[in-house]
Amino acid sequence: MKLVSIEEAVEFLKRDKVVAIPTETVYGLAANAFSETAVSQVFKTKGRPSYNPLIVHIANYEGLTDLVSSFPENAKILADKFWPGPLTLLLPKKDSISDRITAGKSNVAIRIPSHPIAQDLLKKIDFPLVAPSANRFKHISPTMPSHVFDSLGAEVPIIDGRECKLGLESTIVGFEDNGRPVVYRQGSISLESLQEVLPETYLLHQRSNAEESIVAPGMIKRHYAPNTPLRIVDSIEKHLEEFGSTNKIGVIYKAETKTHKLATQTIALSRGGNLSEIAEKLYATFHQLDKQNLDYLIIERFENIGLGRTLNDKITRASCED
Repeated sequence: MKLVSIEEAVEFLKRDKVVAIPTETVYGLAANAFSETAVSQVFKTKGRPSYNPLIVHIANYEGLTDLVSSFPENAKILADKFWPGPLTLLLPKKDSISDRITAGKSNVAIRIPSHPIAQDLLKKIDFPLVAPSANRFKHISPTMPSHVFDSLGAEVPIIDGRECKLGLESTIVGFEDNGRPVVYRQGSISLESLQEVLPETYLLHQRSNAEESIVAPGMIKRHYAPNTPLRIVDSIEKHLEEFGSTNKIGVIYKAETKTHKLATQTIALSRGGNLSEIAEKLYATFHQLDKQNLDYLIIERFENIGLGRTLNDKITRASCED
């Protein structure tokens, strides 16, 4: 594992190299957003298709000047509430942002991360960073340096920020022509939290996985997926009674509970079922169980409200087949 300091990372980035950096959500694979060479290296390293756009990261509001042609009033309201933090806004782009970053779309996804290391890094360079999750395309997002190493290998330098605090990606919000906010990707900020600020905010119900319908990261049908198949079951106990004696099953419980005798491996995401703690541990649990040579993993759905709705979206995409 190639661990580097912030100062070393700055030099890599200035030379159009990629660097894995910690954010409050997940680790990102950072590169100079103004360099076609660097941006292309991100797509190559991740094995990411060209139709899947990238998020641009900036240190502060001043960074918007060179990137967007307008900043809608509702975007300002949400930014004032949630920036710096896990909110990404889709905004009309300037020509300074390449079509490769936006997959040919007219809007660019932008956020201001709150992680102190990401902030420090962004303030030491004079260009914005693209920074999609630092993992192979469709695989589990990384929440600690070892996850980046396991997915991308030893050649990618990593700034060690230890475990990410939130554990789920940023929420992506765009705006209709009339200014109404629409959530394109569910993330660490729940729909309800957004609606407390702008009640008219709604969640896009994605009907297609076609390339032209992908307007923001995280909209691919299969995403965040472990190599070990993940199944969503109505009842863990019933499933184990029926299939546990003939399969090596990894069980993911929401809260600590008595281990079932037919479960090969068991992990509880939280001591008492706290959704924030569950969100922080979900991807790390996928990574851990993926190394156990299991036939498949099982998990139950969450109550479909607040952060539970986001978690349902993540496990649904993780369980989908190609």
